[in-house]
Amino acid sequence: MRIAIFLLGTVAMIPMWGQQMPDSGRLMDALKDRALADQAMRIGTDERIKMYQTLVMAQPETFHYQNLLAATYIQKVRETTDFSYLDRAAKVLEGVLAHDGDNYEALRLRTEIELERHDFKRAAESSRRLTQIAPHDAWNWGTLGDAMIELGNYDQAAEAYQRMMNIKPDLSSYNRAAYFRFLVGDMPAAIAIMKEAIAAGSPASENVAWCAVELGHLYLKAGNLDEAERAYGAAAKVFPRYHPALAGLGHVAKLRGQTVKGIEFYKRAQAGTPLPDYAAALYDLYTAAGQKDEAKKQMDMVDLVDKMGLAAKEKANRNLAMIYADHDYR
Repeated sequence: MRIAIFLLGTVAMIPMWGQQMPDSGRLMDALKDRALADQAMRIGTDERIKMYQTLVMAQPETFHYQNLLAATYIQKVRETTDFSYLDRAAKVLEGVLAHDGDNYEALRLRTEIELERHDFKRAAESSRRLTQIAPHDAWNWGTLGDAMIELGNYDQAAEAYQRMMNIKPDLSSYNRAAYFRFLVGDMPAAIAIMKEAIAAGSPASENVAWCAVELGHLYLKAGNLDEAERAYGAAAKVFPRYHPALAGLGHVAKLRGQTVKGIEFYKRAQAGTPLPDYAAALYDLYTAAGQKDEAKKQMDMVDLVDKMGLAAKEKANRNLAMIYADHDYR
């Protein structure tokens, strides 16, 4: 399950970061102005990374800047599925916690990494500890609910999500509530609540786009292709070149038998993030189009991912297993 992140970053809008580097003094003064927090979230993720790296170098003793950098690395993982950024975030947080083992921001973010790495038992333990430290921080109840879902403890997840919703009804809590209603088979409520998540909005456009993609998935499962297409299209407008949105549009086209259109959307999604799921979809589409050579290239890519996983001693890969099973591939 995807997890949104909200962490205050406060800085003046810097639209041309790469052309002229502002001095760190000006940046630090800007960071003190909380009224500019939303502007910081609206600059690109890469620009925020550069900004926080500069601040960390200028004031390495200020752990807050290091935590902001780690948070932005985690956001980059969600946008690109490049887990090397997760390793960078973990390294930054390890450094902070080595100097200050009780640093709340760092502990909070470390829980995020535990969830991303599917260490759900540890994430549950960390979240419970944080709910005791800060029971009024809604986010800790959200991560606890996420861990409980993955561990199969739905009653405890529902309780945690309700606590989160009671404290702070926003995009983050609404999207979790929608997912939970879907899991228990209440599709109308899931769709309605996911719309509330989108309406709540977020300074981080990728978070809104992610909810729109999830809404598209819900409509798709409900058999409503027109609404699914609209939701995926809205996500692509909110966050241009967003690979899950492009893949969603490709999947709708595939279901409608629009082979050429489906190929184009999936190629664009794959260009942004080469996931094996996209290669498998392109394999199907190229096969349907009679382009056997192109289809083979896509399945070769899936096999390469499998070999890389085996070399890295990966114990299991659910996506690859599903791809091979769907294609009766051995």
